[in-house]
Amino acid sequence: MTGPVLRDLTALDAALYAAVAATDTPALDSALRTLSAAADHSKINLSVAATLALVPGRCRRAGLTGAAAVALASFTANVLGKQLVRRPRPDREAARVVLGRHVPMPASASFPSGHTASAFALATAVGTLLPATAAPLGLLAAAVGYSRVHTGVHYPGDVLAGALVGTLLGSTSAGIVLAAGRRTP
Repeated sequence: MTGPVLRDLTALDAALYAAVAATDTPALDSALRTLSAAADHSKINLSVAATLALVPGRCRRAGLTGAAAVALASFTANVLGKQLVRRPRPDREAARVVLGRHVPMPASASFPSGHTASAFALATAVGTLLPATAAPLGLLAAAVGYSRVHTGVHYPGDVLAGALVGTLLGSTSAGIVLAAGRRTP
């Protein structure tokens, strides 16, 4: 049963990728390309975490936890996940992804999206510890994930898997910090 289900999911993933590629969105192309590039090497995530870490108290704790969650998610997605699955990157030329959307095609495997895993790890960890940041950081994480499909470097399934990895590790990181805080007199 796994064979037909996996084939169907792969076909759905490819169809969604092709639909995004075929959708004319010139007003979004430049902004999403810029966002995708800005998320390289977790620059956005670590900037947010560092800024929060400069503020004493709950913000510092959230920033440090967010940075740790980003590191954990990045390692899990980029080292463990990509090495285990080894899914090839999409063929954006065959899908006719508009040239104006392109960012450099990474040499690494496609699954899961490390950009998305890191963004969701930050959003989840920081959003758990500072609830007022949950919605804006969650929207930023979703935009980063979508930008990876829009620019043609990931399938939607890669992004979904990255979001799940990041959410799980962000939640775990925040949970550890909250549990440690309850044990401290």
